[in-house]
Amino acid sequence: MKLTTVDLYKSFGDKPVLNGVNLTAEGGKALGLLGRNGAGKTTTIRIIMRVFSADSGQVLLDGEPLDTDKIKIGYLPEERGLYPKKEVMTQLVYFGELAGLSKKQARSSAERLLEKLQVSQYANQKLETLSKGNAQKIQLAATLLADPDIVILDEPFSGLDPVNAMLLKDLIKETIAKGKIVFFSSHQMNYIEEFCDDIAIMSGGKIVLSGNIDDIKREYARAEIDIAADNAASILDYLKTVHADRIVRGEIEGDTIHLKLEKESDKAFIFSSLSQFAGEIKSFGDREPSLNEIFVKFTEDRI
Repeated sequence: MKLTTVDLYKSFGDKPVLNGVNLTAEGGKALGLLGRNGAGKTTTIRIIMRVFSADSGQVLLDGEPLDTDKIKIGYLPEERGLYPKKEVMTQLVYFGELAGLSKKQARSSAERLLEKLQVSQYANQKLETLSKGNAQKIQLAATLLADPDIVILDEPFSGLDPVNAMLLKDLIKETIAKGKIVFFSSHQMNYIEEFCDDIAIMSGGKIVLSGNIDDIKREYARAEIDIAADNAASILDYLKTVHADRIVRGEIEGDTIHLKLEKESDKAFIFSSLSQFAGEIKSFGDREPSLNEIFVKFTEDRI
């Protein structure tokens, strides 16, 4: 399956929110949908879910208009949406029936998911009696209850301890492995890197960067290098003196020198000048930028 949005535009009153959103998500992969608050992520998600329509543009599944009467969508909102005063199993069965399952199917699916998430013992308890982490697992169970074709996860690990996060990770990875289309929205970049092959960064109501994470990192690492050395401070002072016109920025972290160069071709000059320090150099190579650094680069001047 392949889901594509084509030139989505949306305004609320006189305020434009989406300005031509084009993105693609494929089955069996997770797409990280990133952006600052107000970038248009939630509006894009709601249009995909047909909570409301776009002013113009299309949402296509395998080249045809997405029909939510035939395709099931599971949505885990950042603001959780279950009923605190209702028993867990009662409301899971209810949501399953809303999604088109029979009562028997809904109960069976709920029991399976509760067991996977290690919360079967809370099936007959009211949601409000559960810890935040266990309530979060119930919310994920509700999202996956009807075996949706498209899964949208908005900050799924918010506030979770490492043990509960691990259980959710396993279930999400299993969902991706089934060939589902998964949208993953989070400000926790470590989770984006763990689950997603591709990202789409939104700013100002449009996509400002998209593609494979590894390819993007390689593209933006061309003029940055890391040098691990025993005498990092002295070596950095030397490089700044000899190559002042080639170095944009030089920093030290532990025994590693981080250099930002004027251009990629400057790497050869830096490398050749280090021959006198050969006994002290442990490693010399491209510095891979973090996803967080890339995110800031593409969003900080677009508030």
